[in-house]
Amino acid sequence: MNTRIAIFLAVVLALSGACKGPVSGRKATARRTPRREHVLLTVDFEPMQTLTYRFVSSRDITLDWDPGASASEGRVQQQSERLEMVVVYTPIEVDPYGVSTIRAVCQSVQVMRSGQASGRGAYTDAVTTAQGKTFTLKVDPRGKIVDASDLDRLIRELGVAAFRPDTSRGRIKEPDLIGDFIAPQWFLWDAISSIDTPTAGVSVGQSWPSTLSVPTPMVMRKARDVTYRLAEVRNTEQGRVAVIDSTYRLARSVPSGWPVPYSGRFQLSGTFGFLGAYDIVALKGIGRTLFNVDAGRLDREDQKYTLQMKALLPPLGIRANPFITIEQTLTTELLDDRE
Repeated sequence: MNTRIAIFLAVVLALSGACKGPVSGRKATARRTPRREHVLLTVDFEPMQTLTYRFVSSRDITLDWDPGASASEGRVQQQSERLEMVVVYTPIEVDPYGVSTIRAVCQSVQVMRSGQASGRGAYTDAVTTAQGKTFTLKVDPRGKIVDASDLDRLIRELGVAAFRPDTSRGRIKEPDLIGDFIAPQWFLWDAISSIDTPTAGVSVGQSWPSTLSVPTPMVMRKARDVTYRLAEVRNTEQGRVAVIDSTYRLARSVPSGWPVPYSGRFQLSGTFGFLGAYDIVALKGIGRTLFNVDAGRLDREDQKYTLQMKALLPPLGIRANPFITIEQTLTTELLDDRE
């Protein structure tokens, strides 16, 4: 513990209090953390020690074509989408007083859909082309990604793959789950890196704000306002684990600098390209992050929220008021490959 404090103070001096210091090696045996104690939450990168995570993004979509009408068969449609991927992270350059370089390899990427067809016949979701691809991240001791340019490059590549090669009828984009790929990669350590004053640590009951993305099946850029709260610190066989609860609501704007996989004018194929003028009515949800304080790593994160929105039909003489409800779940799980 004394070694950790000494290193931490050194990082504070080196970075002028801008971020927290890293952890050097494993710490002493876990001990009980009193409610009044401030806990230092830092990411501990060890050279060439890989961490493998499974990410799952799934959503159930209910499309009610006329919510004001009496119940009738065929009026409500159910769809689902699911992205499951495994990514291996390896620290290739570790700077205990500054920025570390992490290499990420997309080991596997799978997409599953069910319900109403959302595009032309059979097609390969663009996000699956990420399988086998590699990108690097530069991360500081807080878990703050300070350089995501290589990840942004891969995201743009996925965006190109989402369009039909035949442009004789204009640029047509197939439905894709690129936003679901971005959500866990861009914000992997957000619960830790968003702490307002990281050098002061966090006490049980303390809250802090952040902003996360909102992946959807339609083309839109929306964000969630997040409130994190340190609920407790548990003693486990693997060390102390910080339990961080979170709540979500719709943000008024999207922060600049977030990745954009595609640009220009184009038409989205399928149901959600046919509809338009989406108006979000409500977004509400909760989440929980389990961060191993003594190991300096994210162990698990679960996010769940409900998104409700109205949509409009094109002027085709059809009178309807489509209402869409999306039940979204995002899960990050550390796979036990460290033995």
